[in-house]
Amino acid sequence: MQELHDAPLAPLTTFRLGGPATRLLTATTDAEVVAAVREADASGTPLLVIGGGSNLVIGDKGFDGTALRIATKGFTLSGTSLELAAGEVWTDAVARTVEAGLAGIECLAGIPGSAGATPIQNVGAYGQEVSSTITEVVAYDRHTRETVTLPNAECSFSYRHSRFKAEPDRFVVLRVRFALEEAGGLSAPLAYPETARAMGVEQGERVAASAARETVLKLRAGKGMVLAPDDHDTWSAGSFFTNPILDEAAFQGFLARVHERLGPDVTPPAFPAGDGRTKTSAAWLIDRAGFTKGYGRGPARISTKHTLALTNRGEATTEDLLALAREVVAGVHAAFGVTLVNEPVTVGVSL
Repeated sequence: MQELHDAPLAPLTTFRLGGPATRLLTATTDAEVVAAVREADASGTPLLVIGGGSNLVIGDKGFDGTALRIATKGFTLSGTSLELAAGEVWTDAVARTVEAGLAGIECLAGIPGSAGATPIQNVGAYGQEVSSTITEVVAYDRHTRETVTLPNAECSFSYRHSRFKAEPDRFVVLRVRFALEEAGGLSAPLAYPETARAMGVEQGERVAASAARETVLKLRAGKGMVLAPDDHDTWSAGSFFTNPILDEAAFQGFLARVHERLGPDVTPPAFPAGDGRTKTSAAWLIDRAGFTKGYGRGPARISTKHTLALTNRGEATTEDLLALAREVVAGVHAAFGVTLVNEPVTVGVSL
């Protein structure tokens, strides 16, 4: 297991931001992951687990403790059952399932990060979420000090949330198991209108899984959501804010603010979210509050391709990024009475 001291963490994140860790361990096997976690817990050392670094905002002062980078490998496909080691590159794994003619995660192509992070955030895009295909998550339980296997029903999945996110200091994901679909090389029914429109088909239709994947990659690239080292619009964590979910009273108050600010004929995006709640679009809120593409006065700015991504233009600090995020949150709340919530995990800082 590789060990470094006073190790830079910024290169391990897609934001390319943050100070160093007191100690950085890189684990390439499940046993090394467990050993590192046990050692940190036994000594009372703060522990930061890093996968692909695509969902982390690390403070400029860095992390005073042990950072554990999970670099495990393992892709096992048996029929329609898939098992991924936590350190597997997610978008590569998606490509391999599509090559195998299987459906279920093809519209999650291009999402940066590692497989182990997908159940934590219940990663989703373009009408798919991993919770619909995950069967089990194998994790090290820091409370019981043993490796456990949690079936889907015990993961408490919801929109961009899970039991793993709710108990961030308890579980370290080691492996994720999925049940995919053999559909003769076709995709799952296209659930997202934008994807269906881009492919010239009706929502709910199936297309070639490879074509669905390529379409999603093109859509994501057009929004700066596919990593490219020379494109500062991709120096981000993708969507920085989750789409707000409002109860009936909050949604009616929001509608009133929209009509007051933008006119009675303006209808904001609204999608049923269960239990009488409604989900609206964070990107729409940001744009209509006056924070357009490219907004910003310093080295941290809103992406020139998508208002939902906050980006490092090359010389930003984490504090620059947070200042922009706070400005956006305050502006949206002042305009519409809705408080945006950050999607990335913050380390040593907060909004």
